Amino acid sequence: MSYEEKRTWIYAVVAIAAPAVYVTYILGKVASTPVTNIDYVGAMLIAIGGAILASIVAGMFIGISSSKEAGRKDERDQEIGHRGFILGFFVFSILMVAPLVMAMTEVPHFWIANTIYLAFALTAFLYSVLKIVAYRRGF
Repeated sequence: MSYEEKRTWIYAVVAIAAPAVYVTYILGKVASTPVTNIDYVGAMLIAIGGAILASIVAGMFIGISSSKEAGRKDERDQEIGHRGFILGFFVFSILMVAPLVMAMTEVPHFWIANTIYLAFALTAFLYSVLKIVAYRRGF
C-alpha cells in the first residue's frame, strides 16, 4: 500500500469518526433541549479541530513508519488525487445548495451550520472512498 493510499485511509476514517462523535453528542442533547437552543458551536469546533489534529498525528505516524515513501507521489497518485478532487468539488457544490436555500429562507443557524458540516463530512468521505477504489481497482 502506497504512502498516499495510507493517508487516504486515515482521511476516510477521520471523515467518519469525527462527525459520528459530534452527532452522538448532539443527539444526546436533543432529548432535553430544543434543537435551536443547543450550544453546538463549541462541540462542532472541537470535532473539526479534533479531526484535523487526528489527521496530522496519524499522518506523522504513517510518515515515520514508511519514511522511504513519505512525500513521494508518482503519476498514478497525482491522477487519483486529481480525479478525487474533481468529484469532491462537484459533490460539495451540489450539497451546498441545501444550506444556501436554508439561509435564504431564514432557517435557524443550528440547521444551516449542521447541514454545512454534513456536506463537508460527506464530501470528505466520498472523496476518500473514490480514491481508495481507484487505488484498489484503478479507473
